Amino acid sequence: MDATIQEIKERQAGDTQDYVLLDVREDYERSEFNIGGIHVPLGDLMGSFDKLASHKDDELIVYCRSGKRSAMAGQLLRQAGFSNVRNLEGGMIAWQAS
Repeated sequence: MDATIQEIKERQAGDTQDYVLLDVREDYERSEFNIGGIHVPLGDLMGSFDKLASHKDDELIVYCRSGKRSAMAGQLLRQAGFSNVRNLEGGMIAWQAS
């Protein structure tokens, strides 16, 4: 199930840090606007599974610009054994519009 912008904003406002954000956009996109979290561009993701291993059982909310790359990243993460991966619906385009 995808994570919604509203859900994440509410969780951030309540200081609920029981999840991990993962930004899979390119460096230049992240420098323009980001909501925090770990940054691993999609092209580097498969080589970064070791870096992310400590989050294998955490709720991992993946985001990108529109939600397409993060959906692909979610599939890769699930195939690598990450058990609780969610895609941020609409990505940063939707976040900034909300």
